[in-house]
Amino acid sequence: MKLLLRLTKAVVVLGVTFALFAVVAAAGAYYYFAPQLPDIDRLQEVRLQVPLRIFDASGQLLAEFGDQRRIPVPYNEVPPLVIDAFLAAEDDRFFQHPGVDWQGLARAVWALAATGERRQGGSTITMQVARNFFLTPEKTYTRKLIEILLALKIEAELDKDEILELYLNKIYLGQRAYGVAAAAQIYYGLPLSELNLAQAAMIAGLPKAPSRDNPVSNAERAIARRAYVLGRMLATGAIDRAAHDDALRAPITAQLHSPPIAVEAHYVAELVRSELVERFGEDLYSLGLNVYTTIDARMQDTANRALRRALLEYDRRHGWRGPEGTLELAAGDEAERLAALAEYGVRGGLQPALVVSVQKQSAEVVFGDGKAGTIEWEGLSWAQPYRSENFVGPAPKTASDVLESGDVVRVETGEGGALVLAQLPEVQGALVALDPASGGVRALVGGFDFFGSKFNRAVQAERQPGSGFKPFLYTAALDRGYTPATLINDAPIVIDDVSLEGAWRPQNYSRKFFGPTRLREALYRSRNLVSIRLLRDIGIDYALDYVQRFGFDAGQLPRNLSLALGSGVATPLQMARAYSVFANGGYLVDSYFIERIEDSNGAVLFEADPARAPSAAGARSSNGHPAERVVSEDTVYIVRSILADVVQRGTARKASALGRKDLRGKTGTTNDQMDAWFNGFNDRLVATAWVGFDQMKPLGRREAGGVAALPMWMYFFEELLADIPETEDPVPPGIVRMRVDTRSGEPVAGGGAGTEWEYFRRDFVPTPGRRATPGGGQTVPAGGGDPLF
Repeated sequence: MKLLLRLTKAVVVLGVTFALFAVVAAAGAYYYFAPQLPDIDRLQEVRLQVPLRIFDASGQLLAEFGDQRRIPVPYNEVPPLVIDAFLAAEDDRFFQHPGVDWQGLARAVWALAATGERRQGGSTITMQVARNFFLTPEKTYTRKLIEILLALKIEAELDKDEILELYLNKIYLGQRAYGVAAAAQIYYGLPLSELNLAQAAMIAGLPKAPSRDNPVSNAERAIARRAYVLGRMLATGAIDRAAHDDALRAPITAQLHSPPIAVEAHYVAELVRSELVERFGEDLYSLGLNVYTTIDARMQDTANRALRRALLEYDRRHGWRGPEGTLELAAGDEAERLAALAEYGVRGGLQPALVVSVQKQSAEVVFGDGKAGTIEWEGLSWAQPYRSENFVGPAPKTASDVLESGDVVRVETGEGGALVLAQLPEVQGALVALDPASGGVRALVGGFDFFGSKFNRAVQAERQPGSGFKPFLYTAALDRGYTPATLINDAPIVIDDVSLEGAWRPQNYSRKFFGPTRLREALYRSRNLVSIRLLRDIGIDYALDYVQRFGFDAGQLPRNLSLALGSGVATPLQMARAYSVFANGGYLVDSYFIERIEDSNGAVLFEADPARAPSAAGARSSNGHPAERVVSEDTVYIVRSILADVVQRGTARKASALGRKDLRGKTGTTNDQMDAWFNGFNDRLVATAWVGFDQMKPLGRREAGGVAALPMWMYFFEELLADIPETEDPVPPGIVRMRVDTRSGEPVAGGGAGTEWEYFRRDFVPTPGRRATPGGGQTVPAGGGDPLF
């Protein structure tokens, strides 16, 4: 008995001694490492590395930039099913232990002692939070000790829900996914709330080895890991046997899902990204900024399709240039061929396809995913061989005139799903649409395909605007005393000007001359010689000064008479902004595309304050300040009426097929058809379409603005007009309406053939038998003086 008491006493003494030693050691370790422990307050302020997200005006996602995909979610929005799965897999005693699970650590120590290997980490969720936020992943005993001490400190200062929220948002789950919400979207394309048990268990199994147990890259390992999580959920009572068995049998449905991008807007996204780099530096990819643009997703989608359709139509008019490449069709190399084919990539919606056989009037093709299809004759017969920008070869009679087996071609899906032979256009284009009330960019496309060429022609291509520049000069003339009925002679002219490198003999596009012509007709028919005489009379200096009211930079414009034909340079965005002055009633607005910037917590860091036309119908929001009036209401009204004639009976009369009377605009074509434009608008929207080659080569005969660019504008507008009510221009009080003779421009008392209504500013109204003369509103007898200039 005494021996037993002595042994008991010895054990107690040893136990107390060991306990005291452990306490002293722990205290010593704490005081030694305490200065190295970070301040837990940093956890409250920690900024999760959330990527930059760019949205349209309504909050639909346009783009996402950043190496880490993360969607922060509050703890109370995490479904209990997901929480139970993670607790069962990682730390089933999370709500019981003080940050360190001594039982788990004991098991880890025992395993280490028994095997000599570190098979179990014994880490709790709190310890993982400590490691993920503050420590490195190196496996050393010192780091483990610091991790334990830090976990105890975290538990002392944060509650369990806060710790678990940090963990569920921080944990890496493979495929660039950080946090459970990002993983749900990446693997299943679902919001966190819609995950089922099998999916939640799959995601909960990833923290241990996100690459090895990944369901996308290693299905077998992922199934085994999911089974482990489901088993742990059953053991902890989180699920019953029936739910466990059903989830265990569920097939793997995981696959990579891109962010839910609303619409393709790569050129817009790059504009935004570039501007933000200037403001925030390279850190912007992890700041969690949410950028709301002025873009309208529906308009952007329409613009994409309109531009591609117009460029493909141009391309087909100019013939087939041959296959994009060739591949061998040797037997047994199918997988290798498909892999090579996939490297061509989809460009502008055109899929690469391999021609595997050619029949008399059809061709069999296979796509990069292994699916096969047939291009029938209707999709092949257009392919006359390209000779030059002005000529094509004879029409094909059989498919073998166009294709051979082994050719790599592009295929477009036409009406009814029929396959159509296509090719990547060499020609390029741009389309930009603005809200004329504020200058907000509603849609912007800078080329056929962003990944084929990142050069953004909407904002970077400085091209000659051609006749699209004439309305600004005519506006200047109307403010100097001209009227739409003023006659100017459309006759040959020779100009000697050093800046034009010798004698210049300009011509009309038609190469014809039409004699005395009213300004209205000269503009809607785009008569070059009238425009040159008009500029010569109003003066180049006056004109250059005046057109800056529309936002043009004088440094981009020539100081000679070629200015009348649009020989300066401007980007499509600059042209759209300039035409906004006509669309909004005479006010200059600045184009912009960022509406506001918010941080990851929703705090507004920037909000646009645009100049806004006070009475424009296109206004969408109340923010902004009054824009400056740069052209009088009366003058704008007259110019708008002439630009409506361009659509109804002038160079853009194809657009009258849209069946609207409130559409206005002006075509533009430059020398040798280097550039083709259409700038058009109604009260709510202004859009500029441009077509041309980056290499500055001709588009070809007859490829004027009304042929090459106008269709793009029409395809864009026709889809949107149903939602935009048609409007009429109220006649301003300063405008007088009267009949004029269409040949002489003189006012007439009655109507009848050879007359039409005309509009005059009240201070420039002619009287019967007397014609208004530019400058001061003076009049001379009809036929007197020299009104032809």
